[in-house]
Amino acid sequence: MRTTVDLPDELYRTLKTRAAISGVTLRELIQSLIEEGLKGSVTRSIEPGDARTPPPVIIPPTGKPLPDLSPEALHRLEEADDVERYG
Repeated sequence: MRTTVDLPDELYRTLKTRAAISGVTLRELIQSLIEEGLKGSVTRSIEPGDARTPPPVIIPPTGKPLPDLSPEALHRLEEADDVERYG
């Protein structure tokens, strides 16, 4: 099933970078993160403004932690991915 979700630009870039570093598609990464999130028990609904727990730490198959990337480095990775996929 297809759906549309609006994400903040910074979150989208972070997800896209993690997918590229992990060697998976953005779709696969998001699906995996949603499945992991649904495994936890939900005790209450989340209200706007509620404090949230930090996102899970993603360790790619290489076993190496993901580096912190500057916005410029992230942008370069996105451009390289776009060129590779779409020419």
